[in-house]
Amino acid sequence: MKHKYKITGMSCNGCKNHVEKTLSHVEGVTNVSVDLENGEATIEMDAHIPIDQFKEALEKDGGSYRIHNHGEAPKPSKKKKPNEKGTGTFYCPMHCEGDKTYDKPGDCPVCGMDLVEEQSTASQNGEWTCPMHPDVIEDAPGSCPICGMDLVPKEPDLSAEEKNYKKLLRKFWLALGFTLPIFLIAMSDMIPGMPLYDIMEQKWWNWVQLALSIPVVFYATWMFFQRAYRSIKTWNLNMFTLIGIGAGIAWLFSVFGLLFPDFFPAQFKTESGAVHIYFESATVILTLVLLGQVLEARAHSKTNSAVKELLKLAPNKAIMIVDGKEIEVAIDQIEINDILKVKPGEKIPVDGAIIEGETSVDESMITGEPLPVQKSLNDKVSSGTINGNQSFLMKADKVGSDTLLSQIIKMVNDASRSRAPIQNLADKISSYFVPIVVMVSVITFIVWSIWGPQPAYVYALVNAIAVLIIACPCALGLATPMSVMVGVGKGAQHGVLVKNAEALEKMDKVNVLIVDKTGTITEGKPTVEKVAAFGSDFDSNELLGHIAALNSSSEHPLAEATIKYAKEKNAEIGKIENFNAVTGKGVEGFLKGKKLSLGNAKMMEYAKANLKENMKQEAEKFQSEGKTVSYLSVDQEILGYVVIGDKIKETSAKAIQELQKKGIEVVMLTGDNRNTAKAVAAKLNLADFKAGMLPEDKLNEVAKLQKEGKVVAMAGDGINDAPALAKSDVGIAMGTGTDVAIESAMITLVKGDLNGIVKAHTLSNSVMRNIKENLFFALIYNTVGIPVAAGVLYPFFGILLSPMIAALAMSFSSVSVIGNALRLRSKKLD
Repeated sequence: MKHKYKITGMSCNGCKNHVEKTLSHVEGVTNVSVDLENGEATIEMDAHIPIDQFKEALEKDGGSYRIHNHGEAPKPSKKKKPNEKGTGTFYCPMHCEGDKTYDKPGDCPVCGMDLVEEQSTASQNGEWTCPMHPDVIEDAPGSCPICGMDLVPKEPDLSAEEKNYKKLLRKFWLALGFTLPIFLIAMSDMIPGMPLYDIMEQKWWNWVQLALSIPVVFYATWMFFQRAYRSIKTWNLNMFTLIGIGAGIAWLFSVFGLLFPDFFPAQFKTESGAVHIYFESATVILTLVLLGQVLEARAHSKTNSAVKELLKLAPNKAIMIVDGKEIEVAIDQIEINDILKVKPGEKIPVDGAIIEGETSVDESMITGEPLPVQKSLNDKVSSGTINGNQSFLMKADKVGSDTLLSQIIKMVNDASRSRAPIQNLADKISSYFVPIVVMVSVITFIVWSIWGPQPAYVYALVNAIAVLIIACPCALGLATPMSVMVGVGKGAQHGVLVKNAEALEKMDKVNVLIVDKTGTITEGKPTVEKVAAFGSDFDSNELLGHIAALNSSSEHPLAEATIKYAKEKNAEIGKIENFNAVTGKGVEGFLKGKKLSLGNAKMMEYAKANLKENMKQEAEKFQSEGKTVSYLSVDQEILGYVVIGDKIKETSAKAIQELQKKGIEVVMLTGDNRNTAKAVAAKLNLADFKAGMLPEDKLNEVAKLQKEGKVVAMAGDGINDAPALAKSDVGIAMGTGTDVAIESAMITLVKGDLNGIVKAHTLSNSVMRNIKENLFFALIYNTVGIPVAAGVLYPFFGILLSPMIAALAMSFSSVSVIGNALRLRSKKLD
């Protein structure tokens, strides 16, 4: 019997697997298949099972998943709560459930780690309050309705991350306050004369230790046992499973020994007849693990420091010009086409264009380039960049989440939560890790109890606990995501926006880079250098008018140059009908009943216009200098041409040289003619180039290189580059290009020059090396630490590892991995 049900609440493959596992455990179910994309579960069963049993299973599991029949509206979850604390989205730093996020802070239901808050510009919206009446909160500046005082910006609340750190820190100091007396009482045996026992007998001091341990176990570190219980219940075994079992056994054994001493054989007893108790081990272990969590929380706050620095760039107010008056407004009140005034030294509030004045703008915070950029009429400016020493007026083009700064922050957040393929290795190891450690712990207990010295059972118990405590699956789990998070943030600070972690891993392996010419190697700011007619029957100004008329409907970078030039020359620009862009060739349309075609030699062939040899020779003189020549035909007769120059970027030659030094072969593919391409390639010392390339030709070239076993990166900025960008192993879009190209790419360069590719490659090298260091450290730590804790050194050197030392080592293992990842912040990409 087979039934299909709708499933809601799933957001990733982790959810899909979890639902499949939960439903398959329902009695009578023989097979479960979950379709994540359609939100469906196909359940096979021996006999009909009421849907209520499936609902109960999912509810008991504690997740937010809901099952219902097709056409039936799901009932809202009783467990769901509104957003609490913090202002962003919360996610697991180890990405246990892929991209799944949570609405409130807490701990991951899979690994038990504290959820991390995603930094967002939503938290930056300004609020104003009265210094005399803090209960007055307004969305915009003004005066207090009670006392009339000017409102001041309200200090933002602590983030959920900071609140969690402070909460953990408070619990740590409390745990330490109770643990130190326990430790001193337990260590009093080592003090000559044992002065504490002059005050009370040992058995009474044992009761004092129990009393002091209760706040530590049942308050300060109780969360560890809650996480351990949940991990066993859901069989998502993790670090807290081992801590809960290890510390729990030590504490429960001690309580049992205190209450029922006669139950234990003499091996477990001291000379006074009291059972050996381990309250100090349990509390010290738990306190040290808590210390590790505190240090980890602190270190976590630094891993996304790049996003926090970007958020600081977002201003919360601006000056708007309304009816000639300057009015201060909150940033979220700005709408498209509003006129804003930016004064010297102020942050530019939104994306837009200058409509009055000129200035220099410091864009280093989003491009990584230190030198200010000169801006004048119609030039674009971006939110968060800093104005120089002159005021100007601007018109808002993009506001809110559409600004460049907001898009950068979103991309960094998305990339930080993505998984690199190399992480699959750590995940596979982690899935077997905890059961193996528990097995090693049991074997350790058996071996020591049979072959260990007296008291054998005491040695067996202590070493078995040490094995459980020293093991750290979290170090393995954190190895990749921490490096990715820091690396992605580092790239964003230098104008290299990475779409996902996979891009970083692939970029490290790239050995061929394909680059477009216009807008990638060149500045993408072409200028008309000459308009000439073939023969004297056609006026060059009329010719220019025809060219500009055709280009007025085109989005190609060359088109804008001809229109601008035609306006400067006061040429008459007519209205084109039936306009058509022929990809990779040119454009065509009708003007006053005549058919006009403009483009390269292929376009003339397409328009059935005869391109004579003398025309080719005249054009080749300019093409050999790296210029672009477009022919104009009217009713299949070629009447003239336009020469357009596009300066090679100053950074292109140096960047290509750096990439070649790194062993990367650089190939230029351009839709331009061979002579122009050859001239540009010669200036840049490119060994390989291909001209006259249509979008499908670029796509085929990428596929051809990939079949040869090459790892191909493609850099481009136009619509015609989008197919090749998507096909390549790593697509790199110039931030100055089209939205289509940027969407098709895995890496976007904000500034849009080849030097950004050098930075991206250096970044990927550094991140991948850092990940491998982290994985090596985590694997070596566990490979060496577990056998040492089990006592393999004892027969040779008499060395045993105390569970307390094991707890200290375990606590610092994850912190060490995060600390190593943080080294990426100081890496130079230039």
